[in-house]
Amino acid sequence: MNQFTELLETFGQVETNARLKDMTTFRIGGHAEFVSYPRNMFALAQLIDFLKKNKISYKVIGKGSNLLCSDDDFKGVIIRLDRTMNHWYIDGKSLFVEAGSSIIALSVFAARNGLSGLEWASGIPATIGGCIFNNAGAYNTSMRDNILRVLILDNGDFRWLSNEQCEFAYRSSVFHKKSDWIILAAEFELLKKDEEEIRLTMDDRKKRRLESQPLEYPSAGSIFRNTETVNAWSLIEQSGLRGMSIGGAQVSVKHCNFIINKQDASASDVKNLIDLVMSKVELKTGVRLKTEVEMFNWNHTKIPHPSKR
Repeated sequence: MNQFTELLETFGQVETNARLKDMTTFRIGGHAEFVSYPRNMFALAQLIDFLKKNKISYKVIGKGSNLLCSDDDFKGVIIRLDRTMNHWYIDGKSLFVEAGSSIIALSVFAARNGLSGLEWASGIPATIGGCIFNNAGAYNTSMRDNILRVLILDNGDFRWLSNEQCEFAYRSSVFHKKSDWIILAAEFELLKKDEEEIRLTMDDRKKRRLESQPLEYPSAGSIFRNTETVNAWSLIEQSGLRGMSIGGAQVSVKHCNFIINKQDASASDVKNLIDLVMSKVELKTGVRLKTEVEMFNWNHTKIPHPSKR
């Protein structure tokens, strides 16, 4: 064990030379030099301060359900919140939730307690922090609809942001332009409802997902954002790209806004397929699609954040 690993262990558990493909739902990526699981939000704040002072690269992630990691190794520290910062408690109609909590587990917990508002999220393999960052949503509902406030770490300080201060928009939030802000926790306000009614809604959502989405393959969910007037999948369909493949990556036949890791795809396979789809759709329809997925550790190609594409 080297000295740096020992220093990292003062903040929580540490792994070395860990596979990024095991940290994302795409099951793609190189290795991370270090992975840290901070014990709590105070240890996280100390860790971030330490890394900044020593000019060490880092990336905070949850379940990696919206990441396309490059095939290169990451020289720095991946900070994962899903193993330790995953607690919540209930107070009447309010839920206080740490950022590393699974939104699927939270939606099930809410249902058991007769609290409605998270039924749409019962099949999203993400953490609360990731869902807030992207204002995740489905079935005409999103995170913004039930969040009262969000606790963040801002340059070493803890502070709450109101719903309005989060600047939620379609698959976006203030955190896209405030990359140094780290989401720590959130307070949700939900509605009291009959537990059986909530469960029926969740069962219906699950049935619809199984019927319409290629859940049997690794992916990052929807790759492209819908436009204001038309769904991305429709534009991809019109462009004749359903089933298109590059290497082990494929535009799903079942839902063509999913790019799936069908057969040991590389990150470059997926990235090249994304670029091909964007080019073909623009040529056919005149619409330039924007991605939802975040590209990570692609420094050599200088790929911008999806919000800037």
